[in-house]
Amino acid sequence: MKTILLLEDLPQIRAWLKDLLLEVFPGADVSEAARVHEALSLVSAVGFDLALIDLGLPDGSGVDVIAALREQQPDAQSVVVSIHDDDDHLFPALQAGAYGYILKEQARELIKVQLQRISQGEPPLSPSIARKVIAYFAAQARPQEPAMPRVQLTDRENEVLLRVAKGFTLPEIGQQLNLSRHTIADYVKQIYRKLNVSSRAEAALEAQRLGLFGRR
Repeated sequence: MKTILLLEDLPQIRAWLKDLLLEVFPGADVSEAARVHEALSLVSAVGFDLALIDLGLPDGSGVDVIAALREQQPDAQSVVVSIHDDDDHLFPALQAGAYGYILKEQARELIKVQLQRISQGEPPLSPSIARKVIAYFAAQARPQEPAMPRVQLTDRENEVLLRVAKGFTLPEIGQQLNLSRHTIADYVKQIYRKLNVSSRAEAALEAQRLGLFGRR
């Protein structure tokens, strides 16, 4: 990560998030913003690899910044760092293009591990958020009208997808299936490409749509 946008209005929290970012991504150039309009100005002027975005800002919502990054810098990865885990914050952020969703209430070391996953090609998603996404879409399912899969996954790909949706890390999935982490990473890339998804949250939705939770 060379350039990072950090959007957080509280100075103390912004300071420890910056320290954490520099610990995970040494030498990164971190641009700080405390307001939505400041972040939008930076998005228009600077190319970012990663953005850590709070949602509740004094002058609006970080969702607007996520949407602007998706439109102007589609290769940038937006990760929400928030205290909010309710549907009204979570799903608009994911729909706007958030690559991950991390809760601030977690321990520093856990947040650090989740940020490190970005370099490993794994979207950072707090376990409770992954479970919430699964539960939400499970509640919307209609058993009398089972969804038909748009694509055909192999049995092994289905096994990997199910575990990704449940929030397991790539090394954990590799251990469960007796495969190397790199092999699992290749499977995940192939699955994401087949399903045309780019986040763990979207993968969880597809796993539910394909009926994988009912089979296991």
